[in-house]
Amino acid sequence: MDLNSPLFQSIRVKREPQRAPVRTPCDHPGCVEGGEFRAPKGRLREGQYFSFCLEHVREYNASYNYFRGMSDDDVAKYQREAVVGHRPTWNMGVNRAGKGHREDGVEPEGFVDPMGMFRDRTRGPMQEPRRPRYGLAAMKALTTLGLDETADAETIKARYKELVKRLHPDANGGDRSSEDRLREIIQAYKFLKSAKLT
Repeated sequence: MDLNSPLFQSIRVKREPQRAPVRTPCDHPGCVEGGEFRAPKGRLREGQYFSFCLEHVREYNASYNYFRGMSDDDVAKYQREAVVGHRPTWNMGVNRAGKGHREDGVEPEGFVDPMGMFRDRTRGPMQEPRRPRYGLAAMKALTTLGLDETADAETIKARYKELVKRLHPDANGGDRSSEDRLREIIQAYKFLKSAKLT
């Protein structure tokens, strides 16, 4: 295949001559170098940049201070606002439109707060949710003995002795039909004892 064939000559794309890139001059007074490096113009001129040569951009950056001309209080305020990206914020539970939670504690009509999240904390102590006294395994062992979570150590021991006397084969004339139930009661009592509930 001959690439110099007249057939290939007709389909070749002619390239346009390359243009020299536009050279931005350095913004430093009296400098004739090209301004290849951008430097911010400063506060209240965000998005605007100077064009400097390497030497002058280094000099500019070494002396650049965004907060120049601001008081210490203004700098502190700026830093506080920077935490939220300089967007307005409101206190929790306050609706800037005037609807929702009110300072007098009276909720608007139709407002339902089933969890008490917006209740005024000064009206009294919040009631702690009732927590079970024992874990699931302890509750299962107590249920096996026919007791609930209000049972104390003495009640548990008394109930255990009563059930063992009633279900033991010796007390039933050698009848072994309740042996499985007796094993469950003994295991439940051992668990309660290991959990230091008796």
